[in-house]
Amino acid sequence: MMEQMVSVARVAGWERYSWLRAGFSGRWGGVTAVYGEPGQLNLGWTKEDDPAAVAENRRRLVRAVGGEDSFELVTMRQVHGVGVQLVARNGSALQTADGKAALEGDGLMTSEAGLMLGAQTADCVPVLVADTRLRAVGAFHAGWRGTVARMAEVGVAKMAAEFGSRPEDLVASVGPSIRQCCFAVGDEVRERFTAEFPYAQELFREEEQLHVDLQEANRRQLVEAGVREVSVLAECSACARDAQGRRAYFSHRAEKGVTGRMMSVIGVVD
Repeated sequence: MMEQMVSVARVAGWERYSWLRAGFSGRWGGVTAVYGEPGQLNLGWTKEDDPAAVAENRRRLVRAVGGEDSFELVTMRQVHGVGVQLVARNGSALQTADGKAALEGDGLMTSEAGLMLGAQTADCVPVLVADTRLRAVGAFHAGWRGTVARMAEVGVAKMAAEFGSRPEDLVASVGPSIRQCCFAVGDEVRERFTAEFPYAQELFREEEQLHVDLQEANRRQLVEAGVREVSVLAECSACARDAQGRRAYFSHRAEKGVTGRMMSVIGVVD
C-alpha cells in the first residue's frame, strides 16, 4: 500500500537557505491507529501506541523534512523548564538503545550538520531558530510555564553564548499550538504573566473564561530578544481541521490527555 503524504508545515521564506531543513509535523501520514482513524503520525512514545509504529513515524518525518540528506534525529525528555542542551557528536549518547531521548531539557541547539533536533508538542508552543550567518539551529518547547520562564529568550541567549550568534542574524518561527481561542486558564496564570511581562494584559482575553495567547507571548519574546525575522504559523492545535475535515494536529487539552504528539524539527545539511 502506498504511503500517504506526511503532513508537515513549512516556514515561508526559509527555502532560501539551501543548508537548512525544518518543519512542524501535523497529524497525518503515519502508521498509528490507536487515536482513531488509521494513518496518524504520532511521534511521541505514548503509552497507547506501539513503539514500532512511533519509530516508523519518526523515520517518515525525518525523510519528509530532510529529503535525500542523511539526518540523525535527536530529541529530549521535556520537563517544562528552560534547560537547553548543546547537541554534538562528542562520544556521549544522544539517544538510548531503543531510540528514546537521552538528553533532558526543553531546548536543543547545534551547529553540527546531519543532526535533526526535535521538540515534541501536543498544545505547547514549539519555536525553531536558525542563525543564518553561522548555520547553527535551535529547537525549543514552551508550555505556559516555559513561556513565563522566557524559554524563547533563554534559547536565543544560549545560542549567543555557545556559538556567538547575533540576534540580527537569527530567524525564528513559532509553530502550531493551542491558540487563545481554545486555551482557557485561571487567574493564577494571569498573575504569573503580569509579574513577568509589562505587556501581559495584551495577551489575555476575558469573556466567559480567561484565555491567553501563548503564540503571541513567544513571538514578543523573540522580537524583544532582537531576532530580526519572526514568523507565526497561526493554527490552533485544539481546533484546526484539514481539508478532509479531520483534526489537523494532536491536542492534549481537546482530547483530554489521550492523544499523540507532534514534533517540530530543524537541522543543517551535511
